[in-house]
Amino acid sequence: MTLSTTPISSPLAPAETKSTGALLQEALTDLIDLSLIAKQAHWNVVGRNFRSAHLQLDELVTLSRGQMDEVAERAAALGISPDGRARTVSTDSALPDFGEGYRNDRETVAAIVSTLDTAAGRMRSRIESAGKTDPVTEDMFIQITKDLEQIRWMFQAQLADH
Repeated sequence: MTLSTTPISSPLAPAETKSTGALLQEALTDLIDLSLIAKQAHWNVVGRNFRSAHLQLDELVTLSRGQMDEVAERAAALGISPDGRARTVSTDSALPDFGEGYRNDRETVAAIVSTLDTAAGRMRSRIESAGKTDPVTEDMFIQITKDLEQIRWMFQAQLADH
């Protein structure tokens, strides 16, 4: 049975709840997709640096799953029902498609860096908007962006030829 009204009231005004909710839903969709992309890469990476890439991809899965849970729970705390269904993620995510099949470690890392560029860039764009409606959500987005940019740096360092 679906409830027609939310059993959770928001501490924000209705307009602020609506706009913050949209930002949280976008972030949730991207983070779920990021975790799935990282797991797909984890299962399909091959090559000389397989082990380090494989383990680092699991770190990204763990990070993104923790972030998506934090985002979903923030939405729920504001009286917004988070939507993490596969259909929603496949329709609404703006992250690049990773594709199927095995990839060598260098291609995999480059694709993950590109995906993290997109994810962190989209998260950065939400920071200012969230600051206008909910500083708590803004702070959460800042922390998520910091973490995404840090792990992006760690992946990108593997591509250096020095």
